[in-house]
Amino acid sequence: MSLLPPSLTRLIENFQRLPGVGPKTAQRLAFYLLHVPEEELQKFADNLTNLKKSTVLCTMCRNVSEKDPCQICVNTSRDQSIICVVEQPTDVLSIEKTGMFKGMYHVLHGSLDPLNNIGPDELYINDLLKRITPNVTEIILAVNPNMEGEATAMYINQQIQQLTVNSLPLTVKITRLAHGLPVGGDIEYADSVTLTRALEGRREY
Repeated sequence: MSLLPPSLTRLIENFQRLPGVGPKTAQRLAFYLLHVPEEELQKFADNLTNLKKSTVLCTMCRNVSEKDPCQICVNTSRDQSIICVVEQPTDVLSIEKTGMFKGMYHVLHGSLDPLNNIGPDELYINDLLKRITPNVTEIILAVNPNMEGEATAMYINQQIQQLTVNSLPLTVKITRLAHGLPVGGDIEYADSVTLTRALEGRREY
C-alpha cells in the first residue's frame, strides 16, 4: 500500500512514462512541483494543455509548427532543390543551429524498426516521395547512424531509385551525412561543430 497521496502517485507514474525518466527522477520531479507556487504550476499546466492545441504538423515537411505550412517551408530564400531527411523534429533544430544548411527538410517521425512494428506505413516516407520532382536535385539522408537509421536510409534510397517522370528514371543525387557522427549516436545530441563537419563531408549514397 502506497504511503503517498493518490494524486501524487499518479503524477509520478505519468513522469515515469516519459523517455529517460526513471522512478527516482519521476519522484523528484513530482515533489518539486508540489512545492512550486500555484500560479507558476498553473502556467506549467496550461503549457502542457496547449502543447496539442497550438501545434500542428506541417503538411509539406511534417515538422512541428504553430502554422501550416511551417516557417521554413514558406521561406522563399531557402534552396527548394535540396531536401534534408531527418528522423525527428529535434534533428531539424540541431541542424539549424549549425547555420550551414539552407535547404528544405522532411521529418519521418521515426525510423524503420520491425521489432517494434514500425514499418514504412508508420513513417512519412510516402509524403517524401511525393515531394521529389525534377526540380529536386539532392536528397540528404540525415538519419541516425545506427541499425534502424541504416535500414531506413536503404529503404528510402530503393524507393527513390524507382521514381520515374514520363516513364523515365528520375535523376536525383542521394547523399548521407559523413564525418563526425559516431555509429550508434543520435543527431539530436551532436554538437554544432560535429554536425557542420558531417554536412560538409556528406557523400553520395
